[in-house]
Amino acid sequence: MPPDADTFDYVIVGSGAAGSVLANRLTADGTATVCVLEAGPPDRNPWIHIPAGFIKTLADPGVTWQFKTEPLAMTGGRRIATTQGRTLGGGSSVNGMIYNRGQPADLDHWAQRGNRGWGYQDCLPYYRRSENRVGFGEDNRGRSEGGIPVTDMDWINPISEAFIAGCVGMGIPRNPDYNSGDQAGVGYFQRAIQNGRRVSAATAFLKPARSRRNLEVRTNARASAILFEGKRATGIRYVTAPGAPAKQVMARREVILSSGTVNTARLLQISGVGPAELLGQLGVPVVQALRGVGANFRDHYASRFVMRAKPGTETLNGLARGLNLGLQVARWGLKRPSILATAPSHVHVFWKSFEGLDAPDLQCVFTPGSYAEGKVYVLDDYPGVTAGAWQHRPESHGWVKARSTNVFEDPEINPNYLSDAMDVRVHLGGMRLLRRMLNTPELGRFLEAETLPGPSVESDDELLDFAKKNGSTTYHLIGTARMGPETDPTAVVNDRLLVHGMQALRVVDASIMPSMPSANTYATTLMIAEKAADLILGRQAAAAA
Repeated sequence: MPPDADTFDYVIVGSGAAGSVLANRLTADGTATVCVLEAGPPDRNPWIHIPAGFIKTLADPGVTWQFKTEPLAMTGGRRIATTQGRTLGGGSSVNGMIYNRGQPADLDHWAQRGNRGWGYQDCLPYYRRSENRVGFGEDNRGRSEGGIPVTDMDWINPISEAFIAGCVGMGIPRNPDYNSGDQAGVGYFQRAIQNGRRVSAATAFLKPARSRRNLEVRTNARASAILFEGKRATGIRYVTAPGAPAKQVMARREVILSSGTVNTARLLQISGVGPAELLGQLGVPVVQALRGVGANFRDHYASRFVMRAKPGTETLNGLARGLNLGLQVARWGLKRPSILATAPSHVHVFWKSFEGLDAPDLQCVFTPGSYAEGKVYVLDDYPGVTAGAWQHRPESHGWVKARSTNVFEDPEINPNYLSDAMDVRVHLGGMRLLRRMLNTPELGRFLEAETLPGPSVESDDELLDFAKKNGSTTYHLIGTARMGPETDPTAVVNDRLLVHGMQALRVVDASIMPSMPSANTYATTLMIAEKAADLILGRQAAAAA
């Protein structure tokens, strides 16, 4: 190793959900030294910590990667923003704060694919470890003081209650705890908000650990290459600005990639680990040919319906303006329920695209506010409500490919939304379910007309055309470093999260998910990092639930 290089036991690339958990757990006993490299700045932007501030941070390149997909036929030729966090806390500093574990069958499927120790009962102790459930819950909920506080919605709008009542009238049961292991039903989301403020992974895990002498965090440090000696990862080269001289930090034990589904795949590729053909195009010498790096990329694709509310109806549209907004700010300052301390989605519905299914294959969301057509989280100037739906486990999958070795050039991102016939069928079923839920008698006293897509859009072809032109990401990117046995030619890491054919190189983030969980990805990413910490430290796995 170069004599002037900084050297630690572990180097973690990325301080998001996974990186923050790992930084905390790996330094807890004081024996191992850890360096965390974060490509973005410290999380001092005040909008990060105000829950409603996600509207601001999503569009702010100062704290996000402003990634966009390739223009696709199934998205009407549009490039869709797949924004990811780029600050301490990563996505957990800019996401919708929803805590959603998904269905037990998701993880059982992972185990059935040859990933030992990744079934639901194996992973449940790690969900518990990462969570501090504030409120009611069954024995399978976490009460860890060192976890993410998961709280219940405290700002309730009468329209949301009417929406829930309408769903119950349709035969969808009210479910007070969709994280109990039984997901089906309708109710309010649980979220990572406490005392009116977002609690990111950086706040919950990284900040408490930064007082330890054995942890160093370097911000504005964009990883540009993994360093190798033969097949062994020995460190990371990084840059602080375009054209700035490269620096490097070395790892005695392991290099751990926790930079997210897009950046982890790209960093592996530009460092010589990936499909041989792509590496040749990039002019990168092959360290390890793995065709699965960047492949198996999946995301949830959502369509949203908007209804205009009757004049005088109180929705977010009116509460977020003028004197009303001032009153909401005052309530937030007093730590009272306020629109500033809510998640973007208020009500969940986990249900079925068609009758006869054994378990929900859809996630639907409802918000007592409406957003302008074609704009990201910009409220309409009239009162309204929004409901959206997406398929739990899409079969459509695409890729992430580096365009060059320049880490300031965004990679090619192609999710191939709705390219699978079953995905189209389920998506259409979800859109029809949305329309039924928005037209119940219980909601009728509040709403007057559907404005998007509008009642004239009725046939499957018309609905699919609307989905192509108006659908969007839910920012749930997974799969580009898929976990699987060495016999799986598409697998990148084994069930210990070590890169196949390599030494001292591990991936710990959402990119290792073999398939999409029936959920937002945040809770499962936290769980993955908790389990990975035990694997890295050689600890016996937590006793299965």
